[in-house]
Amino acid sequence: MAKGLIRIVLDILKPHEPTIPYFAKFLSEINNVDGVNITLMEIDKETENIKVTIQGNDLDYDEITEAIEQYGGSIHSVDEVVAGRKLVEEVTTPQD
Repeated sequence: MAKGLIRIVLDILKPHEPTIPYFAKFLSEINNVDGVNITLMEIDKETENIKVTIQGNDLDYDEITEAIEQYGGSIHSVDEVVAGRKLVEEVTTPQD
């Protein structure tokens, strides 16, 4: 397995079109992407705020950003990034 980014979680604002299923399929076709999960967080008259989780091997953040912008989306924040050869899940500690 290649080293590099293996998971990116993004907060994205996008227009209603393309629809979320189409947008997920489009993002899943980016090089090295194994899976895409999209959750609708908020919707208003013209836009949708979505949380997008992209997982794969050696993900290219710039290529992902360009694809999102191609469909009128904008990244509000990068909420999680996992890099390396192995997915490391967060654990709860007594301080949490």
